[in-house]
Amino acid sequence: QVQLVESGGGEVQPGGSLTLSCSASGNIFTIFTMGWYRQAPGKQRDLVATITSGGSINYADSVKGRFAISRDNVNHTVWLQMNSLEAEDTANYYCNTRGYSTLYRPFEAWGQGTQVTVSS
Repeated sequence: QVQLVESGGGEVQPGGSLTLSCSASGNIFTIFTMGWYRQAPGKQRDLVATITSGGSINYADSVKGRFAISRDNVNHTVWLQMNSLEAEDTANYYCNTRGYSTLYRPFEAWGQGTQVTVSS
């Protein structure tokens, strides 16, 4: 079983910055992909950014140039640096990981979500 612990959400004014972090623990053999998704009230959960163990990165078009994702493969931690935040970035942000457990079984895990509110 894999557990994710997220932190770093909060309220910020438009144009401000926040950094989210997520650490995975448990029966982990390897993690292929770590990433962030977000869900605003009444909307579906959408991709924000993902990063593979080899460093390949994918961003949603809406955050390109403003957000930066990074990870520590040894400590199974991923960060999302969010700059130039806009009201449209307000959502609950969820960490996601995919990999193999110590029993060599594939897993996908989700964090509990951390709220980001951008408001003046």
